[in-house]
Amino acid sequence: MTIHRSDRFFSLCLVIPLALAACGKAAPPAGSSVAPAVDIATAQARTVLQTTDLPGRVSPMRVAQVRARVAGIVLARRFEEGSDVKAGQVLFQIDPAPFEAAVARGRGELTRSEAELENATAQFERSQQLVQRQVISRQDFDTARSNFKSTQAAVASARAALKTAQLDLGFATVRAPIDGRIGRALVTEGALVGQGGDATEMALVQQLDPIFADFNRPVAEALKLRGRARKGDAPLKVVIDIPELGETREGDLLFADMRVDETTDTVSLRAQFDNRDNLLLPGMFVRVRTPNGTASDAVYVPQRGIQRRPGGNAAVMVVGADGKAELRDVRTGAMVGTDWQILDGLKAGERYVASGAARIQPGAVLNSAH
Repeated sequence: MTIHRSDRFFSLCLVIPLALAACGKAAPPAGSSVAPAVDIATAQARTVLQTTDLPGRVSPMRVAQVRARVAGIVLARRFEEGSDVKAGQVLFQIDPAPFEAAVARGRGELTRSEAELENATAQFERSQQLVQRQVISRQDFDTARSNFKSTQAAVASARAALKTAQLDLGFATVRAPIDGRIGRALVTEGALVGQGGDATEMALVQQLDPIFADFNRPVAEALKLRGRARKGDAPLKVVIDIPELGETREGDLLFADMRVDETTDTVSLRAQFDNRDNLLLPGMFVRVRTPNGTASDAVYVPQRGIQRRPGGNAAVMVVGADGKAELRDVRTGAMVGTDWQILDGLKAGERYVASGAARIQPGAVLNSAH
């Protein structure tokens, strides 16, 4: 009998703690799931300037190839590679000795021709008087006149030859054709350079300030840009983003090409930018931001508030009337900074999850962190 009571008492001691533990684990009511804290914002309408970013390439304002205009041996290079040069600055010196000799020879030929002309002139003037008095025949007079004209032509030819020799002597000193920045020398001292069809390229000078950025836009957008440019007196402004430098620069849209690329249905555009610091270099890749009109009462959502469905469609987690999460499809437009324009699916005044939408499921009760 004593043993039976002890068993019942021991069983009771086991049941009471288990009942108490069960009371502490009451199941939550169905449908009352609370999502993690997220950032909730209210969609607001605003007026913004829409832009389009396009890839572009930097090109110099002017390019001049420095070529030899006379043949000869390069004696010296008189510039620092990569430096700025002025038009007319001496860049190379070609051996002038042959051209100096040609000038001296030309001067001698001109002197001889002028002396012959002086003698022929005197004979012609005397023959004019003698033929009037019939002292000489008409044939002798014609000969004197022919000699006079021939020596006149010889003098003119000698002067032209001397001028050519003087020009060649001047061309032996190679000068910069334009202001700009010169690259590396393409010939060295001692090199033989040619002229004419075999004219040797000796260097390249590029004018870098101001500088151009060339880019392409679809024909329809290019026509809209041209229309906006015609309405205003000031040039249409565009902005370039320079990834390598981490900065932007504003410039003026100059013109659109007169020809459409049939393969891409685009038009080439050109904008001009200040480049006094010479940071923009020909061939550099830039992002060109062009104006694309003004959007009134436009709704924008931060990029982190946009979700993508498996098919790629955009969606926004909206706060429903009952305070629960609702994943709604939206149609996006242009991007301004880090915000997407919402064309359809979200109206001004509606609340949405601006950050943290990936952590919640549709139907969850939203808990705002702010």
